[in-house]
Amino acid sequence: MSTAVTNASTQSQRASEKMRGRVLVVDDEAPLRETFRYCLHDDGFSVATAATAEQAQQLVQSHVFDVCFLDLRLGETSAMDLLPDLKVAAPWMRVVIVTAFSSVETAVSAMRAGAVDYLVKPCSPEQLRLAARKQVHERRMELRIEELERASSEHDNAMLASQSPAMAHLLATARQVAASDANILLLGESGTGKGVLARAIHSWSRRATAPFATINCPSLGGELFESELFGHRRGAFTGAVQNSPGRVSQADGGTLFLDEVGDVPLALQPKLLRFLQDKEYERIGDPVTRRADVRLVAATNRDLSQMAKRGEFRQDLLYRLDVIRLNLPALRDRREDIVPLTERFLAGFITEHGSRARGLSDAARSELRNHPWPGNIRELRNAIERACILCDSDLIEPRHLGLGGGGESSSSSTDERIPSLEELERAHILRVIAETDSLEQAARTLGIDTSTLYRKRKHYGL
Repeated sequence: MSTAVTNASTQSQRASEKMRGRVLVVDDEAPLRETFRYCLHDDGFSVATAATAEQAQQLVQSHVFDVCFLDLRLGETSAMDLLPDLKVAAPWMRVVIVTAFSSVETAVSAMRAGAVDYLVKPCSPEQLRLAARKQVHERRMELRIEELERASSEHDNAMLASQSPAMAHLLATARQVAASDANILLLGESGTGKGVLARAIHSWSRRATAPFATINCPSLGGELFESELFGHRRGAFTGAVQNSPGRVSQADGGTLFLDEVGDVPLALQPKLLRFLQDKEYERIGDPVTRRADVRLVAATNRDLSQMAKRGEFRQDLLYRLDVIRLNLPALRDRREDIVPLTERFLAGFITEHGSRARGLSDAARSELRNHPWPGNIRELRNAIERACILCDSDLIEPRHLGLGGGGESSSSSTDERIPSLEELERAHILRVIAETDSLEQAARTLGIDTSTLYRKRKHYGL
C-alpha cells in the first residue's frame, strides 16, 4: 500500500489512555493528509490516512473509526460515490466532507448522501480540531444513549453503598483491580448487583471515558450471540440487512460486560477464548481479521467450575475469565444494609411516583430486616416501589410491602393445600408473560432482567 497509512490501531494501547477518538482522513493530496494527521494527532486523536477510495474501504473494513474526513474529490473519484459504500461498511461512522468549493448545493448533496457536516479548505487547525471533537462527542453520545436505553433500572449506585464489612472489603478490592486491565469474574446470586458493580469498575478504570457495552448472554443463542459479540456483514444471514459492528468494536478502548457468561453457547466459546487471548476476531460473513482493545468483565450466578467438569464450559476459557474473582454477598448476608438501601430507594420513588409516604413504620422496618430476600437487592427495590405506589398514609406499613408478613389473617381452611413458593412464582410469571407484548416488557414488569426470565422460563417449562 503506497499511502502513508498511520494506523490508529498500532495501538500502543497504554498511550491511548488520553485518546480523544479514532479518525480516518481520506485525501489524495499528501501534504494535506499529513497536515490533518499531525494536527489531529497532536490533539490526542488516533489517526489513519488513505489516499484513494480503495485504501479507505480497506481501512474501514479492518478498523473501527468514529469519524472520517473525506475529501470531495479523490482524483477521478467523487466522495459522493464513495460515501454510500463507507456508510454501508460502517453505518455508525460520522463522515465530514472536506471541500474547496463552498456551496449550499455541495452541502445539501453531502448531507443527503449520509454526511453529518462539511468543512471548507483551507481550514485552520482549530477549525479541524473542533470539527473532530464535535463529531467524536456526538458518536460517544450515541453510544451512551444506546447503553442507557439498554440498561435496566437496577443500575443504581445506591446498590453498592454498604455498611457491611464484607461488602466494603469487596468494593475496596474492586476499586484496586479496576486500575488494571485484568479480566474480572463477578459471582453472586441473581439480583445482588453484578451489573451495577461491572459498570462501577468501568467508571473507576482508566477506560472510564471510553464505551461500556453489555451483552446478556442467555437471551442470545448461536449465530445471534456471535453477531451481537463480533458483528456481521450485510447478507451474512437472514435478516442481516446492514453491516453491524458488534459489541466488541463498540467497546474498543473500553469495557465489555458479559452478563451470565455461563450461558455462552459451547460451540462459540473457542471464538471468545481466541479473542481474550489474541484480541482478534472476525465478523460473521467477513474474513477480515480485526483487533480490539477491550477489557472484559463477566458475571454469573452459576458454578462454572462444576460446569467445566461436566463438559458444559471450557476449562481454558474459565482460566482466562477468572483472573480476578469477586463474590458479591447476598442481601441476607449484609442485613445492616437493608434499611439504608430502603431509604435511598424510598427517596427516589417518592419523587418519581408522587407518593404520600414519608418514611417506614417500625413494623415495616422489622419486616424488611427479617425477610429472607431470595431476590436480593432487586427484590428489595421492587418491594419499596410497590409500597410507595400503594401507600395511602405518611408511613409505609407491612401490608404495603407485599412480603407475605403483613399480619392479615387467613380465611382459608387449614385443610386446603397451600401452594409452594415455586408454584406461585410459576403462575405469576405465566400471567405476566401472557399479559405483556414481549419478554423484555415481561422482565421489566417482574423486576428482573431478561437473562433471569430466560432461566426461569426454562426451569418452569414455560
